[in-house]
Amino acid sequence: MRGTQFAGMLSALLVGLLCVPGIGLGASIKGKVTYGGTVAPQKKAAVTIDQYVCGTEKDPGDLVVSPQKGLKNAVVWVENPPSGTSAPGLPAKVEMDQNGCMFIPRVVVVPAGGTVDFLNSDRLLHNIHATPKLNVSFNRTQPKSRTIPITFTAPEIVRINCDLHSWMTGWVVVAAHRYYAITGDDGQFTFENLPPGQYKLQVWHERMGTSTASATAGDPPGRSPSPPSRTPPSTTPRPSWTCAGTS
Repeated sequence: MRGTQFAGMLSALLVGLLCVPGIGLGASIKGKVTYGGTVAPQKKAAVTIDQYVCGTEKDPGDLVVSPQKGLKNAVVWVENPPSGTSAPGLPAKVEMDQNGCMFIPRVVVVPAGGTVDFLNSDRLLHNIHATPKLNVSFNRTQPKSRTIPITFTAPEIVRINCDLHSWMTGWVVVAAHRYYAITGDDGQFTFENLPPGQYKLQVWHERMGTSTASATAGDPPGRSPSPPSRTPPSTTPRPSWTCAGTS
């Protein structure tokens, strides 16, 4: 998936990963996905329907950046996950609510075979509509207080729309394994209990597309960590990364 061109370029991908063994369990990767450009004021979406609940305008919500440039709602995963680890699995069921005429949370991760419970807390009619490539398509009307469970069987990134309110967008990331994380308000993510080894990481964001990085977990004691690697500048917007290991 290629990054989307837009005003406010991101810096080139910068990777500085230091991963050291944790106490008796394995390595931890802690990182931060940051926005490298100037954040231009975002145009609000005009609301022309159901204003008694939705208000008169909405933030687009597809680019949320902290004062320290941390990028929220990026999804990071290990491309070559280890097998047979003691790391806890992802929850088999998560919730996505239609509240205030927005999907909350905007991005969720569920394992393949897991279920998303779609809720409606608004006192009006919504719907949930998706046309994934690998999972079953659905288009369901949803009155207030009705829960609609949808099970996703195959790993992919699925866009969720409410056709009744055109500005409403959510995302379900169907995970192939347990090593997936969503960045928080500060852009940070963490992977725990990784065995020593070389790992490929991938980050996805709905506006940015995807970027990749690599890290070596569990450097032998006494060896200095490898210096950060730098990719050449690209015309495609990308998130930048900063990462550090913990022991």
